[in-house]
Amino acid sequence: MASGGIAGERLRSLVERIERLEEEKAALAADVREVCAEAKADGYDVKIMRQIIKLRKMDHADRAEQEEVLALYKHALGMEDAPAATPEATPLETAIEESAAPTP
Repeated sequence: MASGGIAGERLRSLVERIERLEEEKAALAADVREVCAEAKADGYDVKIMRQIIKLRKMDHADRAEQEEVLALYKHALGMEDAPAATPEATPLETAIEESAAPTP
């Protein structure tokens, strides 16, 4: 293959597109930092806002499952009361409940 042939032109085009996109991504990241600074100045907790954004991106069922497992883990560690009862316990839930039960 010739270094300046069609393959070289295509490669250069792809590399330049990636470079432009990287520049755009950096500009967008700067914009996000600016909005976060504005939110912080208004008294909002940016860390919590980022968690909310992450949760909003998730599918409802996935988010519900994650919250349920988190509640089970917290209960197993004594960090909160038992989660609401579900019709059937999964093997993971059963194992957590058994390990959290006091030994006689």
